[in-house]
Amino acid sequence: MHIPAHSVCTAIRDDIVSGVFERGSRLTEEVLARRYGVSRVPVREALRTLESEGFVVTRRHAGACVAEPTEQEAADLLEIRMLLEPLGAARAAQRRTEAHLKVLRGLVRLGQERVRRGEGEDLRSLGGWFHETLAQASGSPALIALLTQLRHKIAWMYAVEQPVRPADSWAEHGAIVDAVARGDAERARALAAQHAERATAAHRLRRTGRTGRGTGGSRVSTSQHAVNIAGVRH
Repeated sequence: MHIPAHSVCTAIRDDIVSGVFERGSRLTEEVLARRYGVSRVPVREALRTLESEGFVVTRRHAGACVAEPTEQEAADLLEIRMLLEPLGAARAAQRRTEAHLKVLRGLVRLGQERVRRGEGEDLRSLGGWFHETLAQASGSPALIALLTQLRHKIAWMYAVEQPVRPADSWAEHGAIVDAVARGDAERARALAAQHAERATAAHRLRRTGRTGRGTGGSRVSTSQHAVNIAGVRH
């Protein structure tokens, strides 16, 4: 069975973002291959991809390790997102399909219903799907890839507080969708910029310890993480 490197890459990235692999910890091919039930070849390819994305660094005498971004690097990510998300919204107003609009409107309805009922458990995931769909609607593969990478890195470096007034946040989502539906790129851009600025204030930098820097490899949870192999060739 051939397990593609991108599936292994996703699994390792998810474990880095969730804190299973702590910042600065070693990532040995042998341990990773055993953890995900794959050979070392896709692990090696995945580590190269994650290094290009900034999640992994290669150190002399240590090999691949989880990166340790500085506070300035973390702050830069939020600033970059504040520039790119409005661009994505403007592009979406010009390029969105009816399918994109249907999904965006459905997510806004779901979010507003949850707020009215006081069911805030899944508002964060709904918001994530909203922004992911809005990026997809931009029709720009390069922009989609950048926003996706930013989303992963920001989730890794920041904890996000729930909005004090979630109804306002979802009203902003609805206004962005209205502008996108009308094809009003400048209004979509302006609304997305305001929304991104307000959202940035809710981000709090995560403080993490550093362990697992010894020669024995990284400190990880004991549970095995099976790679998602849907669609893998046999």
